[in-house]
Amino acid sequence: MAEQIPLEIPEDGKLTHNIVWFARALRKAGLPVGPGRTLDAIRAVEAAGFTERTDFFWTLHACFVSRPEHRAVFAQVFRLYWRDPRYVEHMMAMMLPAIRGVQEDRSAKAAERRAAEALLDGVDRDAPEQDKAGGDEDSEIRIDASQTASGEERLRTLDFEQMTTAEMAEAKRMLARMTLPVNPIRSRRTVADARGTRPDWRATMRAALRNGGEVYDFSTKNRRLRWPNLVVLCDISGSMSQYSRAALHFLHAVSNHKGAGWAKVHAFTFGTRLTNITRHLATRDVDAALTAAGAEAQDWEGGTRIGDCLHAFNRDWGRRVLGQGAVVLIITDGLERGDPSLLEREMQRLHLSARRVIWLNPLLRWDGFAPRAQGIRAMLPHVDSFRSGHNIASLQGLAAALADSRDSGKKNRAISLLHAD
Repeated sequence: MAEQIPLEIPEDGKLTHNIVWFARALRKAGLPVGPGRTLDAIRAVEAAGFTERTDFFWTLHACFVSRPEHRAVFAQVFRLYWRDPRYVEHMMAMMLPAIRGVQEDRSAKAAERRAAEALLDGVDRDAPEQDKAGGDEDSEIRIDASQTASGEERLRTLDFEQMTTAEMAEAKRMLARMTLPVNPIRSRRTVADARGTRPDWRATMRAALRNGGEVYDFSTKNRRLRWPNLVVLCDISGSMSQYSRAALHFLHAVSNHKGAGWAKVHAFTFGTRLTNITRHLATRDVDAALTAAGAEAQDWEGGTRIGDCLHAFNRDWGRRVLGQGAVVLIITDGLERGDPSLLEREMQRLHLSARRVIWLNPLLRWDGFAPRAQGIRAMLPHVDSFRSGHNIASLQGLAAALADSRDSGKKNRAISLLHAD
């Protein structure tokens, strides 16, 4: 929703010209905006008018936004472009927060850096050198936009929500190359094995009967190895939108990597309802897969009803997908809006049905994190490992968590803080 503040149109009054440049910025930020949509937007604004900022916002929104994942970027570009005629200075401040005299230091909100990058495209970022005779009022700082470029090592530790368009594209390429190997599980069932460590008396006696009752050799066996299922429950509510998109790119790579060892990868999204997107992730093309998944899940960037969605999963899917020692991966910030007692019951049921439950929570990126939200307090006792999930490095750390059955991540520390409260 746009902010309820007066709409400021540049002094030249060329509304059509500014809508064209606004559409160009949206296209640079990743929205599929072409000349046809731009013409539709100009005609729509002429018909609807723009005396109210909210009406103007939703008129352009209806013309330029066609997918749920584009809402946040559109809202940020709109806010930054139309709020202040001196938006270029504000954009520069967001890309390099250390600039003095433009705005205070702060972390960019979701999609702000991508909006800034789009609006600055083609703009000369180099300011004139500071006049030595001038005072603080006239001081200007040379801006080097190359500082926004980052290598793979820096990209590994960069928060998904703070990435620019180019950084997110490179991050998606890195996620597409990642794997999530798993160790096989030793079943209670056994299989004949010439190098086995267990004697197979039944097979030995059968062989002796065929040899006239003489035992010439002892048969041996070993426990059968089998591969577990991976079940992923991914939160796609408004507070998780950027993290869930990155996680789904990673999940697509895991689903299509034949050498990872998983028997099958089951994927579900949830916000206000549960959606099974397993068949969509089987599509080889990641863009086509996530587009189909987005069309299937109608609650993108909505509210959060974790307890209700877990109840639907346990009731409809638990018996089908949690067999064979399945590992459950939950990706959510735990900010529940429903009944926390229901969430606790369903988490307990899920924990009892799965071999391991691993929780990725982007809120763990903060050093001062404490489990104060009711949803987090309800979920935390019923997970085996509690880890961060806000950047590429945290997703790569999942392999270590799967390899070590004793890995608990930051669960013990969070539990101690929970009891301290």
